[in-house]
Amino acid sequence: MSGSKPDILWAPHHVDRFVVCDSELSLYHIESAVSSELKAGSLRLSEETTATLLSINSDTPYMKCVAWYPKYDPECLLAVGQANGRVVLTSLGQDHNSKSKELIGKEFVPKHARQCNTLAWNPLDSNWLAAGLDKHRADFSVLIWDISSKYTPESAVATEKVRLSAGDTEAGLVVTKPLYELGQNDACLSLCWLPRDQKLLLAGMHRNLAIFDLRNTSQKMFVNTKAVQGVTVDPYFHDRVASFYEGQVAIWDLRKFEKPVLTLTEQPKPLTKVAWCPTRTGLLATLTRDSNIIRLYDMQHTPTPIGDETEPTIIERSVQPCENYIASFAWHPTSQNRMVVVTPNRTMSDFTVFERISLAWSPVTSLMWACGRHLYECTEEGKASSSEKDIATKMRLRAISRYGLDTEQVWRNHLLAGNEDSQLKSLWYTLHFMKQYTEDMDQKLTGNKGSLVYAGIKSIVKSSLGTTESLRHSRSGSDRQSDIIQYLSEERLLALQLCGWIKKGTDLDVEPFLNSLEQEGDWERAAAVALFNLDIRRAIQILNKGASSGKGDLNLNVVAMALSGYTDEKNSLWREMCSTLRLQLNNPYLCAMFAFLTSESGSYDGVLYENKVAVRDRVAFACKFLNDAQLNRFIEKLTNELKDAGNLEGILLTGLTKDGVDLMESYVDRTGDVQTASYCMLQVFVSCNFCGKSISYSCSAIPHQGRGFSQYGVSGSPTKSKVTSCPGCRKPLPRCALCLINMGTPVSSCPGVSKSDEKVDLSKDKKLAQFNNWFTWCHNCRHGGHAGHMLSWFRDHTECPVSACSCKCMQLDTTGNLIPAETVQP
Repeated sequence: MSGSKPDILWAPHHVDRFVVCDSELSLYHIESAVSSELKAGSLRLSEETTATLLSINSDTPYMKCVAWYPKYDPECLLAVGQANGRVVLTSLGQDHNSKSKELIGKEFVPKHARQCNTLAWNPLDSNWLAAGLDKHRADFSVLIWDISSKYTPESAVATEKVRLSAGDTEAGLVVTKPLYELGQNDACLSLCWLPRDQKLLLAGMHRNLAIFDLRNTSQKMFVNTKAVQGVTVDPYFHDRVASFYEGQVAIWDLRKFEKPVLTLTEQPKPLTKVAWCPTRTGLLATLTRDSNIIRLYDMQHTPTPIGDETEPTIIERSVQPCENYIASFAWHPTSQNRMVVVTPNRTMSDFTVFERISLAWSPVTSLMWACGRHLYECTEEGKASSSEKDIATKMRLRAISRYGLDTEQVWRNHLLAGNEDSQLKSLWYTLHFMKQYTEDMDQKLTGNKGSLVYAGIKSIVKSSLGTTESLRHSRSGSDRQSDIIQYLSEERLLALQLCGWIKKGTDLDVEPFLNSLEQEGDWERAAAVALFNLDIRRAIQILNKGASSGKGDLNLNVVAMALSGYTDEKNSLWREMCSTLRLQLNNPYLCAMFAFLTSESGSYDGVLYENKVAVRDRVAFACKFLNDAQLNRFIEKLTNELKDAGNLEGILLTGLTKDGVDLMESYVDRTGDVQTASYCMLQVFVSCNFCGKSISYSCSAIPHQGRGFSQYGVSGSPTKSKVTSCPGCRKPLPRCALCLINMGTPVSSCPGVSKSDEKVDLSKDKKLAQFNNWFTWCHNCRHGGHAGHMLSWFRDHTECPVSACSCKCMQLDTTGNLIPAETVQP
């Protein structure tokens, strides 16, 4: 500490007190700022803290260094090293007990006057105080004083030698005989006691670092170095010491004291202070001259020197506690990573160094992060609604409820998901209707409809071009009859079935669907579907029934009354009032009903583009009332919108095709729900080229097992039947390009397979792997066969095994260069 720049010290046992020392000692009390207004005499240190000046001590001029007594009693006892080498004990507290009175004012005087550079209290024996002085050819530079000593100067000691001031009248307070004298004919620039032993002292001498053992003062261990200033011991690792010289910091390991274990990056300006953080292991702070930056070095692990090149990992960063240059800083003894800095003009700032934060996800999807000594966990509130929960939490809860595993009643999966997501409900009902239609198709009417069903309504509608019939119908229940054109075809009936409006067959009866909606209490939707099927009387009946139900809306009676007055006159008062009423209704289905009644035939944009109406209802409406050209345009536009938005209701249109995969990709990108996407893709199956039916259907004897390969009858067990033809149309399955046997025959059953081939396909004497029997084919040339045979072929070839096919099948595969680990050389 120089006379021009202040230093700062925290009280070791009073966490709310610190002292600023330059030409005088100033004691401050720090407290939380309860309001934005400062009290009289308070200084603002930060937004949360203020400091109040308690006392000032100006009785010790020419201060060069200060050390705070390490014990609690006596209170606020400080040792001050002066320019003439004397060490004075002084106090800033109000404690006047007997022990304090005996010590305050006591002076320890060297034989020859020279500057005192550093002071250090022994942390174990608090009566010992070490002082480091400048060089004198006839004196020692390291003096260890016993503050409890009663020794007084002998009469032979001249007063001028001791250089006592005129005010020193009490000779009993002056001690001239140190307990130990070390470092003859040398200078001591810094000192620190080693915590592992009360009699080991580390001193930064003029040209070396020396460890003095007070049990044998004639010997010392030293290492020659220029880094002798600011020696300080890591409080968490007592064998690690830091020191500095000009702009470079050296880290030492006392167990291997020959050279530094680490030298930190040299700073462009000389260093003025280094200090280990007392609350954080391995964190070293450094300050350079004329700087407002404090550099922090985080030692990631304890350095254990194994070889000459071993160094600990260091993370370096800088913090800026204030805008002005920093004269000194001091770590708080107990508050984590907290320090107070002081500028040359005595402006102070209370500052906390924030730790680097590391994040981790727990196996149960809660987020945790560590910051310093604290571990935080972020969990969702138990009462949070489904829409507010994280997708990882949703997927875990769904997995517990066996979501996606009901392969018989597919529609029930939306109930297992919580029955709170309309898109999931639409998805699983769509897959249910597709599966139901495929399984219940009449054999003589199937044709290739099985694959068409899974291709979605978009493909179904395109296949109906030129086969649609137009029919004229009038609304049932209306006094005035007006013809409305409806369109009908086999494909449109299939689309209505997939939308859930009608059951299988050619019957257009929607009554079962209306009854199910009434049971669910979905009165508005039921009334709209009845109206879209031109049955106004049934729609009015449903609305009245809904209004009279326990949880019904009484406004439904008003809507029913409005419907009962329907007229097809374009300029009627009814149409004018209904057009106005439609804009005031909140329910989208009620809006769609009046939009339908007030629309011209063939122009139903008010219904088709009512986005809050379910997609399946809008598509079913379009299939009934739009001609082929209009229907295709609407379906194409709606498909693109739903695909871009990742809306699962669009699976009804895209089916399990490439468009469906693109839609699912958009859905996963938007929601992160990979669980639903995976289960949805499990519905994809190998279909027959002739009839389009799944070749696994009716081959599985075990329900609820998904679509494992055992359903193909080729699990490798010789006791199971072989399925070499389609179970639907009995046409043979494709042949393997290598063994020329129909797919479905296990590899081990194929004739013409040599012993060496069996060794390749089978893993020595182990059981036949099911993967060898899987269907596999090239997506480019469509040739393929048994997976085991294909792997054997492409170990040595890159070209397709089929004669006259030049397709480089294996080069098209990103995993084509992988060699199976079980390859056995014959």
